[in-house]
Amino acid sequence: MKYRVGCPESVSQNTKSRGWIRSRSRGMEATPSRCLFLLFLFTCKLSPDVAADIQESSDGSSAPQEPVRLMGVPAAMEFIAAAEVAVIGFFQDLEIPAVPVFHGVVQKFQDVSFGISTDSEVLAHYNITGDTISLFRLVDNEQLNLESEDIENIDDTRLSRFIEINSLHFVTEYNPVTVIGLFNSMVQIHLLLMMDKASPEYEESLHRYHKAAKLFQGKILFILVDSGVKENGKVISFFKLKKSELPALAIYRTLDEEWDTLHVTEVSIEGVQNFCDGFLKGKRLVSVRLQGRQVECSSFLCLYYPY
Repeated sequence: MKYRVGCPESVSQNTKSRGWIRSRSRGMEATPSRCLFLLFLFTCKLSPDVAADIQESSDGSSAPQEPVRLMGVPAAMEFIAAAEVAVIGFFQDLEIPAVPVFHGVVQKFQDVSFGISTDSEVLAHYNITGDTISLFRLVDNEQLNLESEDIENIDDTRLSRFIEINSLHFVTEYNPVTVIGLFNSMVQIHLLLMMDKASPEYEESLHRYHKAAKLFQGKILFILVDSGVKENGKVISFFKLKKSELPALAIYRTLDEEWDTLHVTEVSIEGVQNFCDGFLKGKRLVSVRLQGRQVECSSFLCLYYPY
């Protein structure tokens, strides 16, 4: 069964889109966060930094990347299971305008696997009833669809934005675009590693952090916040941390806005696991709730969208 993610009519009119983005995993109510997601998808441009990152990854490609032709359900299932993020074009007709647009964005996302299928059995397996572009991600087991009415007038910018927003990995780097996807996920607990990417320990720390993330698949979203980015200072200060106290972990639950922090001299799999397990069991090192605190912005959206 598929469910709709919708917005009030006013947002639909502003975006000039009455299409829906659907999820396979669970029902979704229309909330301000999801309305913001759709509004952002159809009206906003990628930030210069994010756009530059996408272009850089494309320019650094040694060989053209092409979508994999998926014939048969087993091949499609294996393809999706092997990628943290996979985007598949399910097309009944390869002559529609969306197909060359789909091919055109492949080079922009080197960390996303692209596939294409016209196999009727594959389409039926994934409940596809019309031309659809679907994004699959392992971190929260979501399938997000742009269906026929959504892709009828799709262009490079809108498709790129859809992919960039929703490409959540086992470790997702925080920026003003990925934050929309993070906020739109149904996983209610977020773990943030606040660390300077320029530090000598970064690569090894990220490797361990990524391994720890797999232990909490579907339970906690792991996020990297680069403390070397000036704008990220608001996220760090929200948790009452100073740059001198970094690297640090902060864990946040959206349901009741409760959070905790942990200063780490070294990022280890065991340390991250113990911190997450403790939070899940109700143990707090710094027991904090946002309710009643005198803060400039007390909403989850403000935490993740400080710009």
